[in-house]
Amino acid sequence: MNSIESKKSLGLSGEIKVPGDKSISHRALIIGSMVNGKIKIKNLLESEDVIATANALKQLDVKINKVTQNEWEVFGNGIGCLEGSNPLLDMGNSGTGVRLLMGLVAGSDVEATFTGDKSLSKRPMERIIKPLIMNGAFVHNENNNTLPIRIKGNRIPLPIKYQSPVASAQVKSAIFLAGLSSLGKTTVIEPSLSRDHTERLLKYLGAEVITNQLPDLSWEIILQGMPELNPLDISVPSDPSSAAFPIVTAIITPKSEVLVKNVCINKLRIGLYKTLIEMGANIKFLNEREIDGENIADISAKSSSLIGITVPKSRAPSMIDEYPILAVAASIANGVTIMEGVQELRYKETDRIKAMAEGLSSMGIQTHNTEDSLTIYGKGTSSLIEGGVNIHSMLDHRIAMSFLCLGLISKKPIIVNDTDTISSSFPNFFDEMNKIGAKLNYI
Repeated sequence: MNSIESKKSLGLSGEIKVPGDKSISHRALIIGSMVNGKIKIKNLLESEDVIATANALKQLDVKINKVTQNEWEVFGNGIGCLEGSNPLLDMGNSGTGVRLLMGLVAGSDVEATFTGDKSLSKRPMERIIKPLIMNGAFVHNENNNTLPIRIKGNRIPLPIKYQSPVASAQVKSAIFLAGLSSLGKTTVIEPSLSRDHTERLLKYLGAEVITNQLPDLSWEIILQGMPELNPLDISVPSDPSSAAFPIVTAIITPKSEVLVKNVCINKLRIGLYKTLIEMGANIKFLNEREIDGENIADISAKSSSLIGITVPKSRAPSMIDEYPILAVAASIANGVTIMEGVQELRYKETDRIKAMAEGLSSMGIQTHNTEDSLTIYGKGTSSLIEGGVNIHSMLDHRIAMSFLCLGLISKKPIIVNDTDTISSSFPNFFDEMNKIGAKLNYI
């Protein structure tokens, strides 16, 4: 495992290339495998997580090829038409890939065993398994709802109505991917609206998906089974979760201004940017447009003076992956930043609340956390961030990148260990950050 040293930067400037959106890349491959015909996917995120999804689909008899440097092709088999003799699908560290593919397998007459790396094998799968059993899938698991898990699908799954206890795009997507093979309507009700990339992509390809807010303010999403999915090409926008790292770094680093082009600004993904603007960040959305069902913009960010705020629980689903880098921004804000309703962070690649609190505390930044909240007592200026610590990423790419960004404004270098997992979401992070003025070095 590599370690990276992050030293104080004199400022970041220029245009940075951020890879394709991770969530949309997984879905483009998986839903693309269910169209009737060939599609092309541009700007696919070629990270370890997404490649694990592509390789798993190949083991399920889906033909996938890389055509050019920026283009892939998928030959769809149609809905529910997977094959394979109980392949072992190694999903590496990909929580999105494994959970969505479980849904895909559950809606096909095929059997597969899912496994993953040490980190993924600790993550709970019960919230996915429960609705898939309701669909009619057979699930064999001897490890207390953790990997490895074997699933035997049902070619014509039952149309279910599932009330999810949490707002989770992975749960919702897995249910819908299974429900595509159903002869009826599949309904998911969630307390607040989670990411809707699956619904948007399905509608773009021709499926009928209806979203309604109910009187109790929960959300009902209904999918009509057995749609005809059209073989339309997909262009993947840049990932707003990855863009968050150079954008936040520019905001907290003096004499900085960066531009990130073609970023997905889906309203369910920009909670971080709303929060930063409320904190006083100089962020602008330029050239807004729609491509293949998703809203896109170029985002500029300049050095800013931030104030602490309370981030409401209702915003958590729209920024669940961005709390680690928000904690970095909050560290130099004037005042206290309180992040509410973040319990889901405890079930990511690692316990992100604990990891951020311990890392920040090790360099003199006061924090407080409960089961579902994280409070940061901002220093008020970057000049008070001492640094000079070793951070163990706990095999979590977002923890690693967050502390590397913090090192760029610290008095003393910050060393982050086990940084290889950064390639799971932002393979070119090291080179792209250094191009705009960061001082990152492998040690």
